[in-house]
Amino acid sequence: MTVAPEADRPYFAAFLDIRGKPALVAGGGPVAAQKAETLLRSGARVTLVAPELCARLTELTLRGALRHEAKRFQPGDLVGAGIAIAATDDPAVNEAVSAAAHALRIPVNVADNAALSSFIMPSVVDRPPLQIAISSAGASPVLARKVRTLIEAAIPFAFGRLAALAARFRTASKERYPEPGERRHFWERVMDGPIAEMMLGGNEAGAKRALEDELKFDKKENKGFVSLVGGGPGNPELLTLRALRVLQSADVLLYDYLVAPAIVELARREAERIYVGKRHENHALGQHEINALMVRLAREGKHVVRLKGGDPFIFGRGGEEIEALAGEGIAFQVVPGITAAAGAASYAGIPLTHRDYAQSCVFATGHLKDGSAQLDWQALARPRQTVVIYMGVHGLPAICKGLIAHGLAPDTPAALVERATQPAQRVAEGTLSSLPELALREKVKPPALLIVGEVVRLRARLAWYGNDRVELAGHAAREQ
Repeated sequence: MTVAPEADRPYFAAFLDIRGKPALVAGGGPVAAQKAETLLRSGARVTLVAPELCARLTELTLRGALRHEAKRFQPGDLVGAGIAIAATDDPAVNEAVSAAAHALRIPVNVADNAALSSFIMPSVVDRPPLQIAISSAGASPVLARKVRTLIEAAIPFAFGRLAALAARFRTASKERYPEPGERRHFWERVMDGPIAEMMLGGNEAGAKRALEDELKFDKKENKGFVSLVGGGPGNPELLTLRALRVLQSADVLLYDYLVAPAIVELARREAERIYVGKRHENHALGQHEINALMVRLAREGKHVVRLKGGDPFIFGRGGEEIEALAGEGIAFQVVPGITAAAGAASYAGIPLTHRDYAQSCVFATGHLKDGSAQLDWQALARPRQTVVIYMGVHGLPAICKGLIAHGLAPDTPAALVERATQPAQRVAEGTLSSLPELALREKVKPPALLIVGEVVRLRARLAWYGNDRVELAGHAAREQ
C-alpha cells in the first residue's frame, strides 16, 4: 500500500456521540455562537467560558440552553469535559485551550486553525437522523460550504423522515428476514418503490401502513406507482425540486404537448418516454386510453410519471386521472406545479391582483367538454377583477364578444401570453375589441393564456422579461 505524504492524508471521518456529555466553548462572539449551537443540536451540555457574550449567546443563556461562566479561560475549566472548542479572537487563549485539551486527551477544535485542532467540524447537510458531512480537511471551508449547498438542493428534507421510518421497522425487518442479504433486498425494494415515494410526498401514514403490509405479507414484488407531476409553465428553471426528483426516478414517462421539451429531457435517461398528445382536437391518445395505459404500466410494477404542463389540478384533468387510478387500486401521488396563470402573469409583468386595479382573480377554461365556450359570463364580467382564461386561443373572438356583451367595456385591457416563461415568449397586448384581430394577424398559437382586466395596463411599466411585446393595440388611445 502506498502511503500519501503527511500533508495529503485525509482526516478519519467519524461521527461522535456527545448526547448528554459536557462540552466547553471558549469565546463569546458569533463564531462561538455558531459552534455552540452545533453542539446543542447534537445533544451536548454546553458551558460557555467568556467575559462577554454576543446577542445570540445571551439569548441562549437566558433561555437556559447553555451555561455561561463570565471569565477568561483557565486550563482547569476543561476538567470533566468530553469535547472542547476554542473560538475567541485571542490567539493566545485559543492556543491555551488547545494545549490543555491535548494534555487531557479531550477532542478539541480551534476555529480557523486546523493545526491546533484534533478534529475539524465539517459542513453538514442535516436531515435528522440522516447527516451528510463534507470536509476539505481545512483547506477550503468555503468550497466545503459550496458542496453542501449543491447537496442540500439534491437531497429532499423528507429523507430524514424516511430514515426515521426505517429505524422504526429495523427490528421487525431483522425478525422477518434474519439473513442479511435477504434483508438488504427487502430494504432496497422499500427505498426504490412506492413506500419511499409516499414518504417523500408527505404521506407518512400511508407509507407506514404499506411497510407494515410488506413485512406482514412478505410481498416481494415491486408494486407499481403513479406520480402525477406538474411541469410548470414551461421554463425548466421553474420546475419544483420535488418534480425534478420524481422525474429522475421514473421508469415510464407519459407527457403531452403542453410540456416543454427541455423538461421532458430532465427525466431519467433510461425511462421509456410515451407521447400522449392532448393538443387541441388532435390527441395522440384519448383520456380513457391514457387512464388505461397508466393502470396497465403500474400493474407491471413500474413507476409511472404522468407529466403535465402547469399544475395537474388546474384545468389539467388531473382529478379525472387519479379517480381512475383510485378506482383500480393503484397507488399514486400528486406533485403540484406552478400553474400557467402564475408563470405567464409574472413573466409578462402583469400582476394578477393589485390594490388599485383588481381585488380578485378568476380562472376559467376557454372550452368545455363539448368544445363550446359557454362560460359563466356574469361571474367573469365583474369590475375590479382579473380574468385568466386557459385554452382560449381558438375561442378568442367568442370569448371577447361574450365579455363585452355581459358588461365589460370594449376598451378593457387584455393580453395573450404565448409560450410563457420560455425564450420564445410573446405577448399580444390590446383590448377586448382589438385583441382577436391582433392575435390572428400575429398568428398567436397555443399554448397561450388570456389575461383580461385593468392590471394589464401595468405591463407598460412592469414588463421585465426579454423583448416579448407583439403590439400595444389601442394602448396609446387609452392613455390619451
